[in-house]
Amino acid sequence: MNDWLEQARNYLEFQARLGPAEIIAPRRVPEHASGATPQGKDLEKIRVELGDCVRCPLHETRTKIVFGEGNPSADLIFIGEGPGADEDRQGRPFVGRAGQLLTKMINAMTLDRNDVYIANMVKCRPPRNRNPNGLEIETCFPFLEAQIESIGPRIIVSLGKVATGRLLETNDPISKLRGKLHDRNGIPVMPTYHPSFLLRNESDRRWKAETWSDLKQVMARLEIPIPEAGARR
Repeated sequence: MNDWLEQARNYLEFQARLGPAEIIAPRRVPEHASGATPQGKDLEKIRVELGDCVRCPLHETRTKIVFGEGNPSADLIFIGEGPGADEDRQGRPFVGRAGQLLTKMINAMTLDRNDVYIANMVKCRPPRNRNPNGLEIETCFPFLEAQIESIGPRIIVSLGKVATGRLLETNDPISKLRGKLHDRNGIPVMPTYHPSFLLRNESDRRWKAETWSDLKQVMARLEIPIPEAGARR
């Protein structure tokens, strides 16, 4: 009963603020991925080194590279799996329906998008929105790693099983990993459900309740006061 009440409370709090694939095992970076790992550089230099990337086959079908955006010294980074159709057209991460929900999640934490940094495992849209494969992830990962190093966040939220699997080098499901912080090279990582999963399962209240519980732990780590239920920024 206590678990049910906690889930119900989390769900109602989260709603008050929001309003009405397979994990790929890590691989080595392919030899044909040109250029050294871009460590120790600021975001602008990393973007310049990425260039008009043709390092993996995803460049053949993309419209725009989606590098990432937000505060270059953010305490919090959100990392998803890859751009969708809207992101591919605009060249910006999380701007479609899932992105709109992510924005509401960030606002529910009493933050704005320009307070955080948002990126993906790969910077080009996989065809038909499929999950990025191992080659694509490992080719792109040095640039994401460099972004993380440049920003130096206090915490990372990994959105969905693809991002979580690579960041934590695990095949465990999100349902097992979420709800607690995991260390990655000295940076805490909070795995939680991807906004697109929440949209696909909108009728099941427990997923949003669990997501809000995860985000409250992130807020606590960042010493962000949790507002009263029903309060909006």
